[in-house]
Amino acid sequence: MEGLTLSHWLYGIFTIVIIVTMIFRKGVVLPTILGTFVIAWVFTGDIIGGFKAIFHANLVAAQELFNIFLIIMFMLALLNSLRDLGADKRMIQPIQKLMVNGHVSFFVLAIVTYVISLFFWPTPAVPLICALLVPAAVRAGLPAIIAAVAIAIAGQGMALSSDYIVQVAPSLSAASGGLDASVVADKALILSLISGVLALGLAYLFYRKQIRSKEDKNIQDELRNLQTSDEPKNEAKTVNLKIWSKIFAVFVPISLLLVLIVMLLNKLSSGDGGLVGGDGAAFVGGVAAILLLMSTLAFGKSEALNYISNHITDGFVFAFKAMGPVIPIAGFFFLGSGDFSGAILGVENGPSLLFGLVEAMQEFLPQSAFFAGFSILIIGIITGLDGSGFSGLPLTGALAASLETGSIDASTLAAIGQMGAIWTGGGTIIAWSSLIAIAGLCGVSVMELVRKNFLPVIIGLIVSTAIAVFLL
Repeated sequence: MEGLTLSHWLYGIFTIVIIVTMIFRKGVVLPTILGTFVIAWVFTGDIIGGFKAIFHANLVAAQELFNIFLIIMFMLALLNSLRDLGADKRMIQPIQKLMVNGHVSFFVLAIVTYVISLFFWPTPAVPLICALLVPAAVRAGLPAIIAAVAIAIAGQGMALSSDYIVQVAPSLSAASGGLDASVVADKALILSLISGVLALGLAYLFYRKQIRSKEDKNIQDELRNLQTSDEPKNEAKTVNLKIWSKIFAVFVPISLLLVLIVMLLNKLSSGDGGLVGGDGAAFVGGVAAILLLMSTLAFGKSEALNYISNHITDGFVFAFKAMGPVIPIAGFFFLGSGDFSGAILGVENGPSLLFGLVEAMQEFLPQSAFFAGFSILIIGIITGLDGSGFSGLPLTGALAASLETGSIDASTLAAIGQMGAIWTGGGTIIAWSSLIAIAGLCGVSVMELVRKNFLPVIIGLIVSTAIAVFLL
């Protein structure tokens, strides 16, 4: 394999070590930090460069992921302020009528998440869903971890992997291979629905016995964990607490609904996709911040100056507890990306360690439709390990064009690669993706969420790839 250096091989070895460590359900922070140090030391030839790279990798990862910290912080701070007012319980009373039990709640969460994420991407959709629907689902008997599974598979997997409305993903897949983006999008939609419906069905079958009755004692424990505090800590300074509670129980859901309407109208009237992804998350976060100000003022009056600081501090503490271990893991995989490795290693043009390994494998891939399809699925999954999902799409698109045979066309292969990359890095089965936002907002362990998602998602991807090979 010409062009591969010792740094490439070391990166591949440490990646395998990390994957194996995850399979054995152990923490992977230690091998990621060690891997970053060793690879940087070998690449730069300077042990001091290795020490510096550890710091820079964590710094780069923190910079890239801090938007998720912020959205978690604002939404959790808002939830805590509503909890002071007692508006949180009032707010979900109408939804509880629909969520009659944990079984129904699982599918309600999945459907709502899919529809919203298809239009706006999961990043801005998840905080809204976790704020309004997850508490109701937990009260109905659905464990928070299973609620997180439903949201992750429906939003970060099924909706984002097709990206049928916004079409950033199919455009990236098609561009590097000279393909028609609309054809790739159509096939990606079919494959995403097959993968997603199967994964959701399997997840329900696997975990249905964990769904509880409404009277289960563990429900209150989960709700306290979900909303970060046992009881309101602040003293009300208003004599009209009940009135304000009713007002904000109506005003907050209406405000968030208007956010969705504005985003939808912006998308329909804008030629550039409107408020999606990071812009959508920023819009949601900003609205949450203003709602936080208003609810805290209504509850605390002059004491709101102190109360709001407490809410924001609690929100940040919660976000860092949920996401802290992910930073060094993400730093290692950012080291494998040419977009970030330069900043981490302190060089102008950093190496693409992960993509370099994948490209070197191309010459060994069999030419049959079956092996081509599953090879590009595996390559897509590997490229998704950087935690993005989108960064590997130009590579899988280019490989799709080169692996096209008489029995499988390039657009189908590109769609398969897109499934592997986004279901992995988008993400549903790696902890250093935006999956941490779902885990943080649902108050569950991100590593436990990865383990719950892994088998249903992998089976869904294998089945959808087999269908694509033989039927599409």
